[in-house]
Amino acid sequence: MQDALTGSLELGMLYAIMALGVYLTFRILDFPDLTVDGSFTTGGAIAAVLISSGVSPALATLAAFGGGLVAGACTGLLHTKGKVNALLSGILMMIALYSINLRIMGKANIPLLGEDTLLTDVPLLLVMPIVVLVVKFALDWFLHTDLGLALRATGDNPRMIRSFGVNTDNTIIVGVSLSNGLVALSGALIAQYSAFAEITMGVGMIVIGLASVIIGEALFGAKTVFRATLAVVLGAIVYRLIVALALRVGLEPTDMKLMTALIVIGALTLPMIRGKLRQKSVIRQRAADLENSRARKVSAGGGR
Repeated sequence: MQDALTGSLELGMLYAIMALGVYLTFRILDFPDLTVDGSFTTGGAIAAVLISSGVSPALATLAAFGGGLVAGACTGLLHTKGKVNALLSGILMMIALYSINLRIMGKANIPLLGEDTLLTDVPLLLVMPIVVLVVKFALDWFLHTDLGLALRATGDNPRMIRSFGVNTDNTIIVGVSLSNGLVALSGALIAQYSAFAEITMGVGMIVIGLASVIIGEALFGAKTVFRATLAVVLGAIVYRLIVALALRVGLEPTDMKLMTALIVIGALTLPMIRGKLRQKSVIRQRAADLENSRARKVSAGGGR
């Protein structure tokens, strides 16, 4: 049980970086970006190929981040300059990245056993919280810069921010590019953690990222950028703990995608259900107050 808990915490922190990338497009830009499933593998593929070729793990990880930036920029260009629907542009790039990733890797699986990586002999429970917090605070800082504020405004009201002379095409490209850079960085770290990279490692990453964002917001709130990004990080850890618990009670590993989908559905519908229950409670309270008011008026009239 202790090993399962430790592993869940480690994976949660590694996936938290990916979840922050998903938060950037899903919540900040309001951009449904499915490039994530491909760019996650791109990060793992670039890191694995370079590390296995003798390149420094730090440079390999940085190159993986750069690969994600390029993939995201391509999606942003498809949408803004090619006028392709946001959802479709992500799907097209995800499909293209499957072949690109195979070209990068040269085969479907690259093992890293025996290779020195960034995570070799590193106490992850001590180091990863620092890494994740650095990424989180860097993202918080960026979202409070002029460019970051323009990016946030683009997601909230693109017509309004365009009236101030901001080129929303550029902000979308920057936002989607940075998002996929973070996703690829997470993919590179996961590949080094797992000691291999494979062509299907990114399948379902968008759902896992959304689950982390939604769970975090539902449990910890998202009233400010600082609180929202912290909620996303904690949501990724909670999600991995839920998965570990599900496996512990006997759920099959093949059912994990279904469970993730159900978690997202539950997290999306729960606020609506709570809102309706709260609304019904308010209506009942008002009806009771009105009835009491009428009763008092009748009683007062009878007294006279």
